[in-house]
Amino acid sequence: MDASNVNFEGQSVFIAGAANGIGAAAARLIAERGGKVFIMDIAEEALSKLQKELSLPDDQVSLIDLGSQESVEETLRTFISRSGRVDALINSAGIVGPNSTKVENIPWVDFERAVRINLFGAIWLTQAVLPIMKEQKYGRIAHVASIAGKEGNPGMAPYNVAKSGLIGFIKGVGKEVAPDGIVINALAPAVIRTELNANTSEEMLKYMISRIPMGRQGEVEEVAEMLAFMASKACSFTTGFTFDASGGRATY
Repeated sequence: MDASNVNFEGQSVFIAGAANGIGAAAARLIAERGGKVFIMDIAEEALSKLQKELSLPDDQVSLIDLGSQESVEETLRTFISRSGRVDALINSAGIVGPNSTKVENIPWVDFERAVRINLFGAIWLTQAVLPIMKEQKYGRIAHVASIAGKEGNPGMAPYNVAKSGLIGFIKGVGKEVAPDGIVINALAPAVIRTELNANTSEEMLKYMISRIPMGRQGEVEEVAEMLAFMASKACSFTTGFTFDASGGRATY
């Protein structure tokens, strides 16, 4: 493989959910490989900390609320006007939502919120970058889905719905935009050691780890490495696909 295909020199990479966990690890890795990263998240304090760590100017940093279509569209419009192009979009933002909860006991407002942020937010991000990527005749889009979107986790109905919906969305869009030089894929991690799981019950964590043949949680650096490949020129003949990062849990 040509080493130039896995670096990001001269490329603008937008990263949603960049403040913590997988997104922050991806931002560090891509910046290290020469990319101009534009980071966005709702977690202001953590985002500011990462900005300082990476020595990013203010115009490459923005708050964003993935539960608001207006916020997503405005943030992406501003970033695009500043960057002039978008070579790659990585989206690792999301919430776990209700867990260890029977589906009939989940209040609709909580169900809808999880789907809105995890699925609708990803769709709005994709819609925002596709026009400029089509003009460029080049683009890479990588969304973090979940093994829950493939297999489902009991007691996590909203999360399962959102992530399976995201996988289906990507399958179709991948076929739509392939003639435009755009690649879009998903990544399906099993449980990863991140802040996202801070509110996941101990019972649910034990269940998820018990399903992993490697017998451990994944690390953010392992996932970031895969996302960096998915966002790079090297990922040139795979689209509409869901990559695995599940320690052997995935069965398809």
